[in-house]
Amino acid sequence: MTTSVSRNDLALPAAETSYHPPLWTLTGVQVLGVGAYVPPRVVPNEELASLGCDADWIVQRTGIRERRQADDSQAASDLAYEAAVKCLKHAEVSAKDVDLIIVATMTPDSPAPSTACRVQRRLGASAPSFDVSAACAGFMYALSTGMQYVKTGNARRALVIGSDVMTRTVNPADKKTYPLFGDGAGAVLLGAGESEQGLVAYTLGADGNGVESLHIPAGGSREPLTAEAMAAGRQYLKMDGKAVFKWAVRLVADSCREVLGHAGLTTGDVTWMVLHQANKRILEAAAADLGMPLERVVMNLDRYGNTSAGSIPLVLDELNQQGKLRRGDRILMSGFGAGLAWGTGLFRW
Repeated sequence: MTTSVSRNDLALPAAETSYHPPLWTLTGVQVLGVGAYVPPRVVPNEELASLGCDADWIVQRTGIRERRQADDSQAASDLAYEAAVKCLKHAEVSAKDVDLIIVATMTPDSPAPSTACRVQRRLGASAPSFDVSAACAGFMYALSTGMQYVKTGNARRALVIGSDVMTRTVNPADKKTYPLFGDGAGAVLLGAGESEQGLVAYTLGADGNGVESLHIPAGGSREPLTAEAMAAGRQYLKMDGKAVFKWAVRLVADSCREVLGHAGLTTGDVTWMVLHQANKRILEAAAADLGMPLERVVMNLDRYGNTSAGSIPLVLDELNQQGKLRRGDRILMSGFGAGLAWGTGLFRW
């Protein structure tokens, strides 16, 4: 890896780092079905004007025009369940035939039990179920984990879901952060595939030195949520936007370049580039650095905002709904965010 993260300066020159996460290959696994769900409530930028947010500024700085917001009765497991139902329907597989459920989320229904166990109960499945917490990189972590189970024969059908209710993590008084996030979920069902299917190359990485650049201070065992903490707004997401932006642009370009190199391929061999939908400017800058034509960089953040672990599978579902996913397609995916954590992979459909 040629990117660097420091507690004091996330934009250190790449040459100053010696951290190079390993690159792997994980093939023989395919996607049997995809599905997604977003809450019906649409919140356009104009609706945020009462909070002091400028609609034009939001579009110019992020590319986001609207986002979806869960109602008070919906939690992460509810969104995940709806996405899972659609995924299983697409795959024509019964929930009783699923033997592993992984949910990537940073907004679980509650600290315990796992959101995955709640999804399992609603589906009527009888599969081991657990959560993965890697924020916006969560889906890539969960995807590679589920694929390991299938590859080793320890699961025949693994349901991998990314689901987040991000609108409950942001402070309405934070005019720069509040407009960025939305709620949504996406799911894929994995099963054994042909030898050329799966992750032709991938990498996972993390650098905890960047923890304070993107985090929620209170609500855990280190800082329990108290009345005083809530009054100070410490239950909300804190982000150093400028530093994270610089880190993300470099991280995406560098990790994609290394993954393609490991696969012996170039951007010309990529069918679709599916990045975590954080900010249009991040996606465009990374694509320009890689020489990737924008028509192959899929974006839906203008309608959904940043849905954290839900963003990549939401895009995959849209591509499928539009008939744009075909056997043999090469999908370059990258998720990145709090941790600071990332996961980048080239998936052959």
